[in-house]
Amino acid sequence: MKVTIHNVGHGLCVSLIHDNGNVMLWDCGHSDENRPSIFLPKMGVRTINRFFVTNYDEDHISDLPKLHAKMEIQAIHRNESISANKLYHLKLESGPISPAMKSMLHMMETYNSPTTNLPVFPNVDYEIFCNRYGDDFNDTNNISLVTFLKFGGNCLIIPGDIETAGWRKLLDNNAFVEELRHVNYFLASHHGRENGYCMEVFKYCKPYVVIFSDSQIRYATQEMATTYFRHASGIIFNGRGRYVLSTRNDGLIYWEL
Repeated sequence: MKVTIHNVGHGLCVSLIHDNGNVMLWDCGHSDENRPSIFLPKMGVRTINRFFVTNYDEDHISDLPKLHAKMEIQAIHRNESISANKLYHLKLESGPISPAMKSMLHMMETYNSPTTNLPVFPNVDYEIFCNRYGDDFNDTNNISLVTFLKFGGNCLIIPGDIETAGWRKLLDNNAFVEELRHVNYFLASHHGRENGYCMEVFKYCKPYVVIFSDSQIRYATQEMATTYFRHASGIIFNGRGRYVLSTRNDGLIYWEL
C-alpha cells in the first residue's frame, strides 16, 4: 500500500493505492510539471474508486476535466450541504466559471451518494467531517471536507482549506475531537496560511510532523511554519530530524507499507 502527498505546486492531491489495486484520491490540483491525469496512469491507476473533494476552489480540482476523461471515477465524497446550483452562483460572483468548475458542477449533478458495494480497502479506514453550507458558513473554505485517513497504524488528517472559525465549529463535535487524538501526521490547512491555523486543535492533536502542500511562498502561504513547528514532536526524514515537511522542498511525500 502506498499513500502519497503529491508535489502539485500550489494545490493538493493525495492518493492511496492499495495492494489490491483499489484507489482513493483526495483532490486533483496540478502544476505545469505534475498532473494527476498523467502521473496516476503511470502509477498503474485506471479507476478511482473513491474521490474526495476537500474544497471547491480551483487549486483542489484544476485537473478534473482531464482526469475524468482518462479514467473512471466510481464515487465522490464531498460536502453535500451545498448544491451544484448554489455553488455555481457562489463561484460566479468572483468571475467566469472555469473548465474545472464546470466539470465539478456536472459531477455534483450526476453522481449519487457513495454506495456500500464499492471495492474494499482492507486495513484502511477513514472518517469525514464538515460544517454545513448555509447553516454554519456561507463560504467554501469553512465547509471543507476534513478526512482522518487511517492506515498501517498511522492517522493523516487532510483538512482542505478550513479556516479558524471552521475548526472551532467542528471542535464542538465530540466525535471529531476524538479523531483528532489519533492524528500523527498533520497536513496543514490552506497551504499553511494563518487563517487556516487553529491553536485549540492542538490541545487534542499531537502530530509527529506537519506537512505543507505548496509551491513557492505566495499569498501568505506557509507563514505558520514556525508555529506548527512547536506543535510537532519530530520524525527522522532522510536521515535528519524534521518537524515540518513541504512538497516545495521535499517533493512528493509518501508512506509505503
